Amino acid sequence: MQRVSKETSHRGEELKGLGWSAPDVARYIELWEYRQRWGAMNLEREDRLFLRKAEKALPAILSGRASAKKSIQDKTYYRWLRFHCDAMLSAESEMGLAEGMRGAWPVMLEAELRILGHYEPVLGLPDTLKAKALAPVRETLASQVAATGTTKAYDFQAPLNSLKEQEPSNRWKHLRDVDASDHTYPLLNAESVEGFRHEAHTVIHDLIRSNFPSLSDTDKPELSHD
Repeated sequence: MQRVSKETSHRGEELKGLGWSAPDVARYIELWEYRQRWGAMNLEREDRLFLRKAEKALPAILSGRASAKKSIQDKTYYRWLRFHCDAMLSAESEMGLAEGMRGAWPVMLEAELRILGHYEPVLGLPDTLKAKALAPVRETLASQVAATGTTKAYDFQAPLNSLKEQEPSNRWKHLRDVDASDHTYPLLNAESVEGFRHEAHTVIHDLIRSNFPSLSDTDKPELSHD
């Protein structure tokens, strides 16, 4: 039987990831620190109940100490995006593209990964639910490029299908929730890449920064597209 360990520091960031409001997280941290210094007996009953509620909401710490905090690059959502981006970049190397030409999709995903790397959201369930709003944004941006530029064919589902054959327990979803027969892969010429990257950054940045719950109180400076 595994032993449940007491926290050696407060776990406010985890409560943020569970969707708790900033005032409640701040109250939890204040009460936790007070209890560490003066003991629970000196807390008002209402405060003890609130602290107990917060700690009940948090997953138990097992094996004697808290696990190390995951880096943003190790979190599932980030790895999922990176996987799809890398698969497209690999496919592009076989497309015989003109010098400087880029696929619109990896340019978008690179912009999103850069934003996530800067702000480092918790990427728990509340964040990833909000991230679903990015799917139609990506589709709109890609369709705008497809309407005015060159396209190639790319099977968006094939890389993940191949991964799932190797890893049957993999639960990742496909990047696009559209007809699997849609292999339209819009391309940007060298002169258009930077303008599109700027546009993608602006739209994706605003959605992530304003909608991800864990970023509601971030003190990170705003990330420019440069």
